[in-house]
Amino acid sequence: MISHLRNKFNSGFTEEKYNSFLKHLDSEFNYHVDFRVAETPIFLSKDFLKEILKASDEILSTLDSKDFREYSEKALPEKFRVPNEDRNPTLLSLDYAICKDNEGNFTPQLIELQGFATLYCYQHLLNMSFRKHFNIEDGLTNYFSGLNEETYIDKIKEVITGDSDPENVILLDIEPEKQKTYIDFLCTEKYLGIKPVCITEIIKEKNKLFYKKDGKKIPVERIYNRVINDELEKRTDIKYDFDFRDELDLKWIAHPNWFFKISKFSLPFFKNKYVPETKFLNEYEVYPDDTENYVLKPLYSFAGAGVKFDLKSSDLESIPENERQNYILQKKINYEPAILTPDVPAKAELRLLYVWDDKPVLVNNLVRLSKGKMMGVDFNKEKSWVGSSIAYYEK
Repeated sequence: MISHLRNKFNSGFTEEKYNSFLKHLDSEFNYHVDFRVAETPIFLSKDFLKEILKASDEILSTLDSKDFREYSEKALPEKFRVPNEDRNPTLLSLDYAICKDNEGNFTPQLIELQGFATLYCYQHLLNMSFRKHFNIEDGLTNYFSGLNEETYIDKIKEVITGDSDPENVILLDIEPEKQKTYIDFLCTEKYLGIKPVCITEIIKEKNKLFYKKDGKKIPVERIYNRVINDELEKRTDIKYDFDFRDELDLKWIAHPNWFFKISKFSLPFFKNKYVPETKFLNEYEVYPDDTENYVLKPLYSFAGAGVKFDLKSSDLESIPENERQNYILQKKINYEPAILTPDVPAKAELRLLYVWDDKPVLVNNLVRLSKGKMMGVDFNKEKSWVGSSIAYYEK
């Protein structure tokens, strides 16, 4: 989207550079990255960056309002309510589709948001890998709020480990080594000193949790939480020694309640030009006739699971009435194919990564590129210049 940088990158691109880049990512931990990494970053213009920061300021102001805090309480099922919730979500992501408005100007459209962990440490590795293998100019950065490669890691460490010894902080998930995002777990261990631990390995004694390291029982003071509730519910084969609803002597990063409170459930609350029209399915007395112009999304699925894009009225009618409050219907938006590639242009989705203590601080970004109907792997099979990426802008 900065045309001279795009042209320069494309003209200097070779498959040899790209293959070396991928080998470098895989060799960092002797582990093959389990998702497609795109051939290119994207380059954000100053005007578009200004627009997306304006959109985010509106979203953040709403998230911090008394009305939203009251509204978000309804998102949290009682069976998942965890005690000792923080006032703020600690971690926050805002996902924007890159579109064009009626005047032909680039505009962000909020697609999803989450008060949950994402690839904070992998994006750091991705940035360094792009810089090592491609000519990314020194005047470009992927970091925000005045951060650089060193201070970014300091900031993430400050938020996740706090005053605790990293040994007393764990990254918690279900069978971490089997997760598609395991590369991020390895990066987290390297940059922050935090070990990934399976939920089945946790030991509970009264209100304290422990894990074993080199045969020793190590107390857990902070949990960098990567456990997805609906995945845990489905894994009836998984046995573990504690309940998230227990009164535990530790701190959650981010607290599990925010997974529900800042989620697709939030989208109908927003009423501004940066958020596509969104309503709960049970709010409709009569469904729209033009269902092809809408997307159906289950509230608490993750990574696009259950999303219906080519929607028919029969899809809506098939959902039982007592389940309709668990779905949203979102007006379909048109991603602009703005990223020039050797064949057809790619569409982009930009995720802004925040940390939130007393106030939200924008720290980094994540990009997904697509040439299909959606961003997922199933819609981009056998396509190139698609997948995981990062955005740079001029300092």
